[in-house]
Amino acid sequence: MLVEKIAELTGHGNPIFTLELSQKPGILFTGGNDKGLVEWSLKNNAFIKVMFPVVASIYAIHCPVDLPLLFTGLRSGDVLAFDFLKQQLLPPLRYHQKPIFDIKSVKRKQELLVASEDGSVSIWSLTTLELLHTVKVSDDTIRCISVSPDEKQVAFGCRNNQIHIYDLDDYTLIKTLQGHTMSVFSLQYSPDGNYLASGGRDAQVKIWDTATYSLLYNIPAHLFAVNSIAFHPAQPYFATGSMDKSIKIWGADDFKLYKNISREKGYAGHQLSINKLTWNSNQLLSVSDDKKVIVWDINFGG
Repeated sequence: MLVEKIAELTGHGNPIFTLELSQKPGILFTGGNDKGLVEWSLKNNAFIKVMFPVVASIYAIHCPVDLPLLFTGLRSGDVLAFDFLKQQLLPPLRYHQKPIFDIKSVKRKQELLVASEDGSVSIWSLTTLELLHTVKVSDDTIRCISVSPDEKQVAFGCRNNQIHIYDLDDYTLIKTLQGHTMSVFSLQYSPDGNYLASGGRDAQVKIWDTATYSLLYNIPAHLFAVNSIAFHPAQPYFATGSMDKSIKIWGADDFKLYKNISREKGYAGHQLSINKLTWNSNQLLSVSDDKKVIVWDINFGG
């Protein structure tokens, strides 16, 4: 496996907490402890513009598939909705009073899920942007959401070390997973839906079998918190990004370590905590407290 650093995108003046690919190919959005949501070109690896100003830190960005909308979750509890067709912000989605940590959508139901520090998830219509339901998931912060590929189930990772699995048809609790000894910061279902990977402040990655939600593997993955997990959409690998400043690439079938992308290993990587990862085909994009976006080209070989 060969790793090459393709580009380093600079312009943010403060830590970058999150990133999201646009529905439009070649466009990336990033947000953090800055004054706005930033748009980048991945074709030119260049800054395009600040999409709109924000009054509080951005912790979550989401672009629903096949809809001309962009949602931004703020530390203030507001969710900003940007309409690409109108090229303007719509009225904000207001329910939570505490920070928004993750936003995901369920295409099958045309619903938007918003997770907050208040321990609840608000569920909004993607067609009318009206509040449909709220679900009290935890007495503490919900840090992350992952929707299963078949959109039948959703997992919520919480600050109280637990993962709660809900049925997406009626939002009833299916199971609570215990295993992490500290906050759960990252979750992602594998593309085939067979596994759920979770990462925590305890520096562990846990692999759960989604048929029974029993624990299959515990991987002592990093030295510090695992902030992000990203399965490659087509190749049998997943990447983890950590507060320890490293990105690691693991086999999604054998769960072995294949690459450690860090300064210690000779890569010109991030100098501070890596907060979020996403795949753009065979490119891996990472954002960090060091205010940089890095584009990595991953060649998986034969």
